[in-house]
Amino acid sequence: MERLCFLGFLLLAARLPLGAAKRFHDVLSNERTSGYMREHNQLSGWSSDENDWNEKLYPVWKRGDPRWKNSSRGGHVQMALTSDSPALVGSNITFVVSLVFPRCQKEDANGNIVYEKNCRNDTGPAPDPYVYNWTAWTEDGDWENGTNPSHHNVFPDGKPFPHHPGWRKWNFVYVFHTLGQYFQKLGRCSASVSINTANVTVGPQLMEVTVFGRHRRTYVPIAKVKDVYVVTDQIPVFVTMSQKNDRNSSDETFLRDLPIMFDVFIHDPSHFLNESAIYYKWNFGDNTGLFVSNSHTLNHTYVLNGTFSLNLTVQAAVPGPCPSPSPRPPTPTPPLLLAGDNPLELGEIPDEDCQINRYGYFKAIITIVEGILEVNIIQMTNVQMPVPQPDDSLMDFVVTCQGTLPTEVCTIISDPTCQMAQNTVCDAVEADVGDMCLLTVRRAFTGSGTYCVNLTLRDDVSLALTSTLVSVPGRDPGSPLRMANGALVSVSCLAIFVTVIALLVYKKHKEYKPIENNTGIKGKGLNVFLNHAKVRFFPGSQEKDPLLKNQPGIL
Repeated sequence: MERLCFLGFLLLAARLPLGAAKRFHDVLSNERTSGYMREHNQLSGWSSDENDWNEKLYPVWKRGDPRWKNSSRGGHVQMALTSDSPALVGSNITFVVSLVFPRCQKEDANGNIVYEKNCRNDTGPAPDPYVYNWTAWTEDGDWENGTNPSHHNVFPDGKPFPHHPGWRKWNFVYVFHTLGQYFQKLGRCSASVSINTANVTVGPQLMEVTVFGRHRRTYVPIAKVKDVYVVTDQIPVFVTMSQKNDRNSSDETFLRDLPIMFDVFIHDPSHFLNESAIYYKWNFGDNTGLFVSNSHTLNHTYVLNGTFSLNLTVQAAVPGPCPSPSPRPPTPTPPLLLAGDNPLELGEIPDEDCQINRYGYFKAIITIVEGILEVNIIQMTNVQMPVPQPDDSLMDFVVTCQGTLPTEVCTIISDPTCQMAQNTVCDAVEADVGDMCLLTVRRAFTGSGTYCVNLTLRDDVSLALTSTLVSVPGRDPGSPLRMANGALVSVSCLAIFVTVIALLVYKKHKEYKPIENNTGIKGKGLNVFLNHAKVRFFPGSQEKDPLLKNQPGIL
């Protein structure tokens, strides 16, 4: 009877958890519901969270414990967790966790946490350059030469650290937890882990990560983070749509009579579908039928205005579980064959390289409208201005376009390489230009040379662009300004020339043919001299008033 009572006591004690013992799921998960089930398929390389946790080496702090705020000597350390979710079932999903240190702190090449040089935080420069000098700790005899140094270099479940090259510089322990299983990893300020989703239930799942930092003989909690990831049985598909003259591709409004380029992007960061044959089935909703292609890009042109429903189906054959063989009725055994010698049994062995089809879907509502389809410069002419313009040269561009009439015209004048813009001008187009798109755009150019001209026509939904190189010549010698300056200089030179010649002739006549002292002709001597000089130097001129020859023209 006593033996039975003692045996019952042992059984009861075995079923009750020990007060000092904690398990991984007690430490890592803070939001477990009563109906949570931990019966999940085994992840490769992961362990069950029913294992015991070494609380002596890795102390446990509950949420809200004030020690979290002071867990790091340099201030509160945060942690960011990202993943390449969503993941197609059967593919790999990768999680990356990174520590975010307080301002002016970083990890150096030796794994120590140090203060950045020439960086000042709210507390001013730190007297000690180290936040954590783990290099000095590892060189401490008490750490390395203790009675059992390997006792400190273990994970929370007691497994030893992997002694890969440089492992002593990795001073953080990351514990990943999902689906009732955990994965331990030694790292520096960041760590990553990948899992295969073949055994993961389709739908949203939760990943939790806790990081511990080395602190002498123990490891203290630094930060905790969690994130939701999604495993799906549909291929994640995204489609980008673009068009040549479309002003805003994000509004899913496009132009009639111009091709739209559809580019399909499959989210497959682990390259799970690299060896799969992928087919794209398009239905553009305009009664043009079904298009099937093995290319991820396709062009389609809508010829009518309106709203259309776009549907895309992506199909890929991927490795998957083989279906269970259907049961067959028992085959009579011939009298000369034993039961195990039936040759039909070989054909019932399932093929281990089975494939299943996975599908992805994309839908969109597209609006088709009219717009500016094309723009061309058909003529360029220099403009002769009635008033001289000493600095700028004017040029007219005759522009035609197809499609709707623009509401705005803009030009960008650049250097000959079309890289450095020098001048940008935009003008509104008046509504009474008529039904035909024919515009004259006048622009000014500073100085002679070669220019690149970009001309753009716009309306609310479209934008058409054309470019050309323009050669602006120097000022023509026959231009009105230069003609006026030349005439002024010529008249001045002629006046000086006539004056000099007249003085020379006058002196000659005075020296060799002196005028007699006759009172009757004294007042006419100078007139006679000038008339003689005029006849000598301008014998063919019969013009009495040159101003009568002036004609109206450009000045």
